[in-house]
Amino acid sequence: MAISPDELNRNATKIERENRKFYDRLLKHKRPGLEDQVVDLHHQVFDKIDCLACANCCKTISPVFKERDISRLATHLGIKPAQVVAQYLRMDEDGDYVPNSIPCPFLEVDNRCKVYDARPFACSSYPHTDSLPLRKSVALVVKNSAVCPGVHEITRLLAEKHSTV
Repeated sequence: MAISPDELNRNATKIERENRKFYDRLLKHKRPGLEDQVVDLHHQVFDKIDCLACANCCKTISPVFKERDISRLATHLGIKPAQVVAQYLRMDEDGDYVPNSIPCPFLEVDNRCKVYDARPFACSSYPHTDSLPLRKSVALVVKNSAVCPGVHEITRLLAEKHSTV
């Protein structure tokens, strides 16, 4: 891991600002094969990273829980969906259900997820660098580059490849 979660957290605003400028320049040039490069870098980087050693995402950001996520979680926990909402979630300013606390209430001391098999889609697809088209998800990638050491590394490697941008 090239950068620690603590360093990301301390410098999040600066990192986001720098990476926003980089991705804006990169996407402006419409590089062929860019999407494939990001997916390839995702696999290269995450083959070397142990997310359980970090869990910065679970400690610092709130995933959105859709109705289907809440239903799946309720089944997994053996409670009603309304109980999941009452015990673990709150509605944010955008009208989305998010965890009622940070770190995530399902994060265990060893950085494992208590509800891993029933976790929301936002968690199972995180950090989205291998599943969402970069052009449509650049704001999310920029945000995640200041949270996830893996996304930060993907961005660093992309910057190396495209240093003339």
